[in-house]
Amino acid sequence: MHVAMIMDGNGRWARSRSLPVVAGHRKGAESVQGCVKSAIRQGVRYLTLYAFSSENWRRSAEEIGDLTSLLRFYLRHKLNELHEQGVRLRVIGEPERFEGALREELRRAEAKTFNNTTLTLTLALSYGGRADIAQAARRLADQVARGELAPSEITEERLASTLQTSDMPDPDLVIRTSGECRLSNFLLWQSAYAELVFMDVLWPDFGEAEFLQALSHFAGRQRRFGGRPA
Repeated sequence: MHVAMIMDGNGRWARSRSLPVVAGHRKGAESVQGCVKSAIRQGVRYLTLYAFSSENWRRSAEEIGDLTSLLRFYLRHKLNELHEQGVRLRVIGEPERFEGALREELRRAEAKTFNNTTLTLTLALSYGGRADIAQAARRLADQVARGELAPSEITEERLASTLQTSDMPDPDLVIRTSGECRLSNFLLWQSAYAELVFMDVLWPDFGEAEFLQALSHFAGRQRRFGGRPA
């Protein structure tokens, strides 16, 4: 099973408590740790987190700095715990847009956990679903221009194989917190047949009870992929 998470509400959580936004991000990072543990307990094989969207670069330099510092802290101090849990960490998006030290931390984390098989934890960093589709289209267009591929050979399957998520299954379930009901440019192609669960809880308050509630919603739905029930 593949669960994808849009972790929304850190800022609102902090403001409702008259705290700086970074306090919400810190509490949200704790929710990430709990979510990983819950996923492992429930036998989820793939967990993808929308950690930093391509649009998040529009935020203040201070907030971006707080977010990247927090990510660096967890890579340094929590990676061994993930490794011991059998978690493979991977990154999609544009990690090259981050400063060199963080890129190197991410590279080392991916390398260290590469052979782990309990859970694949994917961080979407500077990620945008439209950009992912566009880069796939450019790669296919280059192949056509070089004479390596005929336009008639461009199928859904071939395009999907050039997306950054080509080595994992499409999400079965997409969860978004904070009461917002949109995908916000996250895994647009991949979520075509995903079940969507929108929850009012703010991300820092998301715990195992909410994770189980979302899985229960998913279990109660009938996935027909365009067909009719038998």
